[in-house]
Amino acid sequence: MEILKTIDLIKTYHKGEMEINAVDKVSFNVKKGEIVSIVGRSGSGKSTLLNLIGGLDTATEGQIVFNSEKISDWSRNELAYHRRYNVGMIFQSFNLIFTRSALDNVVLALIFGGRPKNIRKSKAQELLERVGLSERLYHKPDELSGGEIQRVAIARALANDPEIILADEPTGNLDSITAEEIINLLVNLNKEHGKTILLVTHDKETAENISDRMIYLLDGKIVEDKKISHSHEDR
Repeated sequence: MEILKTIDLIKTYHKGEMEINAVDKVSFNVKKGEIVSIVGRSGSGKSTLLNLIGGLDTATEGQIVFNSEKISDWSRNELAYHRRYNVGMIFQSFNLIFTRSALDNVVLALIFGGRPKNIRKSKAQELLERVGLSERLYHKPDELSGGEIQRVAIARALANDPEIILADEPTGNLDSITAEEIINLLVNLNKEHGKTILLVTHDKETAENISDRMIYLLDGKIVEDKKISHSHEDR
């Protein structure tokens, strides 16, 4: 079952009198339950593409279809709903509130999601336990390691039970051992909890190891859409 499709997607930026297509007629689809990696060097348009899909930015031309709904036609309020409930976004820079505890960061996402007050704390605790942080609930981000901070960000992304996780270079600021732990956590969310994962990375080897498909971007264009032959059990 198809969960996401882009059709001739274009995002144009203006630099002086020049027009730059950061995303240039990109068309692809993602099936429910897949892990799809978008791979390319810096400046290839990967993050711009993810921001369009996540509703953080709007396309210049083309369509984004999520569960048969053309979200590229949606209003700002409708896109806010999309960001809140349909997608969970994970960023390289974490984007946590550093003056609040791990628990508070996840509770805030539940508040924005309209969850009842009486369940927010227990739900946030459950999510943090799921990502291995049961002993770090009341620590602030500056009291956590990089990997622990990213785990908080993943718990926050899961707060409103999104259908798809959009991960933008989630291991970019982590050492290799911690990066592997975060990747394994994402694979577990896919395998054990059925989450569809769209991963942006420059790490071709990791992408090939975990993905069902790899999409290569160069200068805003898809140059290859490659199916990976291994099964989920091989990961």
